[in-house]
Amino acid sequence: MLEAKKLSKRYNDKLALKDLSFSVAPGEIFCLLGQNGAGKTTTINIFLGLITATSGEALLDNNSVFGNKFSRSSIAYIPETVQLYSDFTGLENLDFFSRLAGFTYTKEKLIQLLQEANLQEDAYQKKLETYSKGMRQKVGIAIALAKNASFILMDEPTSGLDPKASVEFAKTCKKLAANGVGIFMATHDIFNAVNIGSRIGIMKEGTLIHTTETANITAQELQDLYIKTI
Repeated sequence: MLEAKKLSKRYNDKLALKDLSFSVAPGEIFCLLGQNGAGKTTTINIFLGLITATSGEALLDNNSVFGNKFSRSSIAYIPETVQLYSDFTGLENLDFFSRLAGFTYTKEKLIQLLQEANLQEDAYQKKLETYSKGMRQKVGIAIALAKNASFILMDEPTSGLDPKASVEFAKTCKKLAANGVGIFMATHDIFNAVNIGSRIGIMKEGTLIHTTETANITAQELQDLYIKTI
């Protein structure tokens, strides 16, 4: 279980998060909507250990992400733009970042991971400079799989994707969730939140205002609620 308990974060006189509480279960996709500055990225950065909370707890399986019992490899991160080496092929990037995380795989296993991330076969040996944003994200997902991460944090992963790439990305996320991976996704994309998510939260000024099951709301209803909230 990925869990925030009364997380607060203050930057000088600005309160970026205020008593934020939520949980993400294995196999669940929790999509967090909110305007820029609502606190979505701050929340992700706390779980990544990049910044500390002013108060409250960020937990994975009841262990603080800042504690000695926490394994950093349990969480993977996919940002809006996945940073990889342009002069490396997809396969070489996956091999490099897997080794960096402490995992050494055969070429056959690396190819299997790229297949699981739904990267097309003819791209494995091509340099990243030829990749679209959607293809880069698939390599990022393959790296997360290589780490055996139980939870993946995503920050605006569908931003800039064309409709086909968005559909492929949704399928990949649902496949990950079906295999027990928990996903926490910060996004502006209402349609994809409904299409991809199991649950949706709406955040405003560092506070979680609404949460709902996606089965109980349409994209239009969510858009109306979101506009009303912000």
